[in-house]
Amino acid sequence: MRTPGNDIDLVRGLLYSERIITERADMMLACYCAGYDADGVNSYNVLDVTLASGAAVPAAVRRNVMTTSACGICGTTSIDQVLRGSVYEADHEVRVAAELVLSAPTRLRQQQRAFDRTGGLHAAGLLGLDSEMRCVREDVGRHNAVDKVIGWAIERQLLPLRQMILAVSGRASFELTQKAVLAGIPVLAAVSAPSSLAAELAEEAGLTLVGFVR
Repeated sequence: MRTPGNDIDLVRGLLYSERIITERADMMLACYCAGYDADGVNSYNVLDVTLASGAAVPAAVRRNVMTTSACGICGTTSIDQVLRGSVYEADHEVRVAAELVLSAPTRLRQQQRAFDRTGGLHAAGLLGLDSEMRCVREDVGRHNAVDKVIGWAIERQLLPLRQMILAVSGRASFELTQKAVLAGIPVLAAVSAPSSLAAELAEEAGLTLVGFVR
């Protein structure tokens, strides 16, 4: 389940987090296929993806369950597996002013158009160290919103995101921390609490995790 919009970025970010693709060229084509509703109208809820010849779905990450808005397990079961799958390392020389971190929720909220209408969506944003919010995406699922912004960055060949703060509107879960680590993001700032496993992963990976940013 996801909030419609930026669907190709969502898929691109998800496939990256699953380690099925590692760069833009690995996903050659994505298009809506025939997923029809009861009235025979395309629902635009199904995407066909064509991978490049060198990209494949490893047996280790094949899913046996449906992905829902509450599930962002990214095909991993341990911190070691995340660290082994990471292509990039966070930039340990990055220094971020406290004021910039504290401004992240406000900058994120200013671009939450769907939240203004519904009051019920999460958001994720890529905040540059120059104080510019580069990309904000919303979704009913927190991990979907993060996949959308990472997919946006992959399309523009911006990875690793070593000069970015990932700002999220809810908790800092293990899944969101994992996605930040895999994208080379040095700082994750969350409005609410981090989970203990997220904190452990952040420490192991050298990512700065900031919770309760409000």
